[in-house]
Amino acid sequence: MAIVRTDIPMTSALCEETIQKLITAYPMLQTEVLTTTAFGRPVQTLTIGEGDRKVLYTAAHHANEWITCPVLLKFMEDLAQAVQSGGKLYGVDAQNIVKAATIYTVPLVNPDGVDLVTGAIETGTLEYETARRLGDNYPNIPFPDGWKANLLGVDLNLQYPAGWLRAREIKFAQGYTKPGPRDYVGRAPLNQRESIALAKYTEQIDPTLVLAYHTQGKVIYWQFQDYQVPGARELGEEFARLSGYTLADTPYESSFAGYKDWFIQTFRRPGYTIEAGEGENPLPITQFDEIYRDNLGILVTAALGLAQ
Repeated sequence: MAIVRTDIPMTSALCEETIQKLITAYPMLQTEVLTTTAFGRPVQTLTIGEGDRKVLYTAAHHANEWITCPVLLKFMEDLAQAVQSGGKLYGVDAQNIVKAATIYTVPLVNPDGVDLVTGAIETGTLEYETARRLGDNYPNIPFPDGWKANLLGVDLNLQYPAGWLRAREIKFAQGYTKPGPRDYVGRAPLNQRESIALAKYTEQIDPTLVLAYHTQGKVIYWQFQDYQVPGARELGEEFARLSGYTLADTPYESSFAGYKDWFIQTFRRPGYTIEAGEGENPLPITQFDEIYRDNLGILVTAALGLAQ
């Protein structure tokens, strides 16, 4: 029986419980806590493999994009189960995947924000009222469904030192000048616990490639400014072919201070933002099966690279 729930909204408690069950059922999986948020929730990792090719997959930077978290959890469960049973995943011998690669994941980068959107933070609590007051700064953004930030009102995917000042100019010009549900860059780059921890973890791993899962639009973004990363376009084209998504240039007003932007600038290696599914965030859990099916080939191929 599957451990990862793909029929109910994700919460930080459910993620924590799921990771614990997974590492108990599959000792080849490992986890660690990178940090705790300002409100005490853990940001956890889940890792498998022993290969030289290190890849790092992240999800749920944005609160109302929580559906990406179970995508990574299910992928790790399916891979571990296939390894244990001597089976295949996406047509590839699972043993070959874990021998070739070490796959690191951070399935829930923004546990506080996700709990707000999915209802784990109850109305009337201090956390809820704190967020609601920040939401009042932006009355045109639906509350809580329009919430992308952490509970301090900082957008975690606008926290990275890759054109952060330009991102600040753009977002301030759009009216996002103080903490709120979305698009506030913070007082400085890397000043939130979650973004600091992910940046340090990335530096520690020194991965060959990163995937950053978001929703929505069925689009894959692969560039940052004019940085030329060998093989990035070719691998992105393969991801597009496997998923049916479109490989695209990042829109200018969204092309600064993101996690994959920082990775490309810092490491000069392939980094991809994958906008999974389509519709209006938060996407309904009924879209999970399609999203997972579309992205399984990306998750396997990113681990192996094109040479396999």
